[in-house]
Amino acid sequence: MQRRTLIRTALASSLAAGLPAAFAQGGGSWPTGKAITYLVPFPAGGTTDVLGRLIAQKLGTVLGTSVIIDNKGGAGGSVGSEVGSRAAPDGYTLVGGTISSHAINVSLYPKIGYDPQKSFAPVTLIGTNPVVLVVNQASPYKTLKDVIAASKAKPGGLSSASAGTGTSQHLALELMAYKSGVKFTHIPYKGSGPAIQDAIGGQVDMMFDTTVVAGPHIQSGKLRAIAVTSSKRLASMPDVPTIAESGVPGLQDFEVVSWQAIFVPAGTPAPVVDRLHTEIRTILSTPEMQDKLKGFGMEPADLSTKQIAAFQKAEVEKWAQVIKAAGIKAD
Repeated sequence: MQRRTLIRTALASSLAAGLPAAFAQGGGSWPTGKAITYLVPFPAGGTTDVLGRLIAQKLGTVLGTSVIIDNKGGAGGSVGSEVGSRAAPDGYTLVGGTISSHAINVSLYPKIGYDPQKSFAPVTLIGTNPVVLVVNQASPYKTLKDVIAASKAKPGGLSSASAGTGTSQHLALELMAYKSGVKFTHIPYKGSGPAIQDAIGGQVDMMFDTTVVAGPHIQSGKLRAIAVTSSKRLASMPDVPTIAESGVPGLQDFEVVSWQAIFVPAGTPAPVVDRLHTEIRTILSTPEMQDKLKGFGMEPADLSTKQIAAFQKAEVEKWAQVIKAAGIKAD
């Protein structure tokens, strides 16, 4: 009896030890033909969903299996991300992640059901989306120094719209206020659409939003770009300075970018993660996908999985500090 137990134990250990090697053989054990679920923690039609569908179609062709989009929106991406965190770590579940679902929400929601770092392993960073500070075309504010000076003269006197509490647009405002030592009045809206219309109409003094949303209104002359939040000037807006180069004390290292990434449940075999990383990076590097990313106003990002993990860690820590300092609560 004891001998049989030892044999079974040895056999199980042998199989377990051989599992990564089997995965690494590039198709012998994974994928097997079983459909892969690409979980999008946001409603259909948004950026995360559209990018996910583009990638899923091409990834399915490369892997020789179906990659099925499953939308599970709610709580800024937290609902679907929690579902993804509990999926089997077998390579058959991908999770679309964003700055909200995988960096901000852990500090914004008191009872979030997953750890954005410990519950997942990063696969790839699809790209980043810089944010731009805009004002109405008739606004007296021409530079960031003008905005900060007005805020210091009348704390809370300047209003700033956003797509909602806890969004990257809102937190860009709070980070700028925190670092520069001034106070603004935040006006949350239900989405960028109504918020930017009020910025155009002058009902609010200013607004942070992504370049893909604000860009057309800047080009039409309805909005004036004050500064971009990226570390370098954008090729699409070469004349617009970065916040970091504005000369405002405390903002010399300012950087905020919204981002899109892909994760898998923690514990997914490393060879599977590596294969997914390689295949998806190849897909994203094609001229077609590069054009799609540019259409979303996104800057390509080519980071290793270790670099993504470090980037995500820094993002989680940065926004935790801002949310705590500003006393931000989820709606």
